[in-house]
Amino acid sequence: MPGSDYFEDVYEVVRLIPAGRVTSYGAIAAYLGSKRGARMVGWAMNNCHSRPDVPAHRVVNRQGLLTGKHFFGSPTAMQEMLEAEGVAVKNDQVQELDTHFWDPLVELHL
Repeated sequence: MPGSDYFEDVYEVVRLIPAGRVTSYGAIAAYLGSKRGARMVGWAMNNCHSRPDVPAHRVVNRQGLLTGKHFFGSPTAMQEMLEAEGVAVKNDQVQELDTHFWDPLVELHL
C-alpha cells in the first residue's frame, strides 16, 4: 500500500513529463513500484488541479483517452493545453500515442 506521501511522489513524476509528451496513470504507478496502482494515481491527479506546478493535462489513460478532462476549467481545456504543446487530440483521444508517450521507467532509466 502506498505511503502517505504517495500523492507527492506522483506529482514529482508528473512534473518531469516534458511538454508535448503524455504518460498514463499505470505508467506512473509502475514507476513508483505499484504496477496495479493506476487508480491511486488517478486519485492523486484528481486532487492536484489547484496546483499549477503539476501539468495534470499530460496524464491520460493507457489508450490515450482524456479521462481527466472533467477536472479542468472547461470540457475542452485539457485538449487545448495538449494541442498547444503539439499533441493532436481527436474525439478525446491522443493521436499517435506511441510518438508522444513518455514512460518514466524508460525515460528516468530505472
